[in-house]
Amino acid sequence: MSKSIAEQLEVIRRGAVEILLEPEIAQRLASGRPMRVKAGFDPTAPDLHLGHTVLLNKMRQFQELGHQVVFLIGDFTGLIGDPTGKNATRPPLTPEEVADNARTYEAQVFRILDRERTVIRFNSEWMAGMSAADMIRLAAQHTVARMLERDDFRKRYDNERAIAIHEFLYPLVQGYDSVALEADVELGGTDQKFNLLVGRQLQQAYGQRPQTVLTMPLLEGLDGVQKMSKSLNNYIGITESPKDMFGKLMRISDDLMWRYFELLSFRALGEIEALRRAVANGRNPRDVKFELAREIVARFHDAASAEAAQRGFIEQFSHGAVPQDIPVFEIAAGAGESVPLVTIIKDAGLTASTSEARRMIKQGAVKVDQERVSDLDLTLRAGTDIVLQVGKRRFARVRVF
Repeated sequence: MSKSIAEQLEVIRRGAVEILLEPEIAQRLASGRPMRVKAGFDPTAPDLHLGHTVLLNKMRQFQELGHQVVFLIGDFTGLIGDPTGKNATRPPLTPEEVADNARTYEAQVFRILDRERTVIRFNSEWMAGMSAADMIRLAAQHTVARMLERDDFRKRYDNERAIAIHEFLYPLVQGYDSVALEADVELGGTDQKFNLLVGRQLQQAYGQRPQTVLTMPLLEGLDGVQKMSKSLNNYIGITESPKDMFGKLMRISDDLMWRYFELLSFRALGEIEALRRAVANGRNPRDVKFELAREIVARFHDAASAEAAQRGFIEQFSHGAVPQDIPVFEIAAGAGESVPLVTIIKDAGLTASTSEARRMIKQGAVKVDQERVSDLDLTLRAGTDIVLQVGKRRFARVRVF
């Protein structure tokens, strides 16, 4: 049985920050014609991560409501470099880098989207053939004053930081994509709102019915502060191993867990609220986080892999087992010499500084070969080969020579 317009709107609203304009979506739904829903992804890195899947999950929801989605790979805009949120001109990628990354996107997207209801397009299809005269006509549809309404452009202009002319082309090209595809709806992160609205404006200028804009929140990365990004190394890639994916999900804070549930889980909102009440009533949040991690790992691998990853996590971190694939750190002490343990801890990357290493020893959080260390002045002599552990999850095999 198909969903009513009200039921479809409830699905569409889930997790969205803003819909411009919701009555327009309602009108399109009432027409009975499947909508064309577009989202663009610039292939700036070789792999998709869970931050990307916030939009992909919403696209999947549109598919399940009977609509067609266009997964647009921005191989042309990738050559420009998206200036959104940047305080300096970003170096563009080479055509070879863009092409390599685009191939990985095309291979990964069907881990989430329904292949039968997905159209994959590349914006070089229409932009690469655009003449200089065509580009001038496109640029004439917007003003510098309007461009400077964009927060990042305005800040750079006010701070006398360079803005390259080609960066002004990015919103225009993204907007023209909507014209070329005759999009009914465009999805994007909240940081893309300006560009999405340029699409509406250009569609009107080219005689089309303007698209509805739906913005989704930016998923925070593992640090809980910055948006998930490969460049910040706070990401979870959708092609990562079940073990790594599960372990990273278990690292997020208890508060951030609810954000991940809302934006990444396919559970009904009522189920998520029931889990939240259970934690408030005393259920261990770690056990609820297990449910989130199993769901996500099973989606990108399978249920058996998710269960195995949980067992491995419990064995490793709850029972104190040493992982088999820990990094090896070698340090030269010289014959008859020794190296302070706090220096080794820092140099092995297990803490950010020797002062943090001292603090961890004082807290009883440092172990050498499974034995807790309390001596702040402990040194390791040449010939030592140990397993060093800091906290529950940081390990290294240390060889002093």
